[in-house]
Amino acid sequence: MPASNASSSGTFKLGGDLAIHRLGFGAMRITGKGVWGEPSDRDGVLRTLRRLPELGINFIDTADSYGPDVSEKLIRTALHPYKGLVVATKGGLTRPGPDRWNPDGRPEYLIQQAHKSLQQLGVERIDLWQLHRIDAKVPRDEQFGAIKTLLDEGVIRHAGLSEVSVDDIKAALKFFKVATVQNRYNLVDRASEKVLDYCEQQGIGFIPWFPLAAGDLAKPGSLLDALAKKHGATPSQIALAWILRRSPVMLPIPGTSSVRHLEENVAAVNVALSQAEFAALDDAGAGKAET
Repeated sequence: MPASNASSSGTFKLGGDLAIHRLGFGAMRITGKGVWGEPSDRDGVLRTLRRLPELGINFIDTADSYGPDVSEKLIRTALHPYKGLVVATKGGLTRPGPDRWNPDGRPEYLIQQAHKSLQQLGVERIDLWQLHRIDAKVPRDEQFGAIKTLLDEGVIRHAGLSEVSVDDIKAALKFFKVATVQNRYNLVDRASEKVLDYCEQQGIGFIPWFPLAAGDLAKPGSLLDALAKKHGATPSQIALAWILRRSPVMLPIPGTSSVRHLEENVAAVNVALSQAEFAALDDAGAGKAET
């Protein structure tokens, strides 16, 4: 395979003015087990983070709840002052323990957390701050109002949402321009298909989390397996190639704490699926999609 560089994934302008390469990096898995505490191999994580710009990755997605706080601090240690890098973060989830996540959408909390992320990342303004979850216990409009305040005060440059419906996006648009939407989406989980289509119509970046999942489609003898062998790739690389081709607003952020795995993910940009192969995967994935 030719040398891999994320620039081959194409570009997208966040909020219409902030250009990034479409293949980014998700920084959830650089923490400890259960997305809690420090990683077991801190030096290995720092090496992985420092490899990102060398591979053309200039978009990193993290959150204050990853660790909590651990992911943001590791990113700063490895990459500050972020020359040419866009570091996005999220707020709105609290962490009572490993693998436990509780929404907190109180406006004062969201504003407090954004200011804390500002300090932890060591920036004067956060390029992209996303509401990690809409808290059902707090009026939706109050949460969107807090985000507008952060934009108006220059704490953040652009704002996004996570795990939302089309109705949620339309409601948020009454308060601010939505730059990104981050929903779970992959070859076999297509519950957010309508959200993706709406984002494409509106020019909103769609960040699919858990993008490499393929379920039974990755089994030996499957279509995904056959295409992987044909292209000299792994099933995950084929799944990522399909994700990238699915929409021009798609911004996948596969994450890892391993340099080897990172390089493998970036190599997916070299996989050129034919239209027939893309359509066959699309049909097979839709047939396996969760309901």
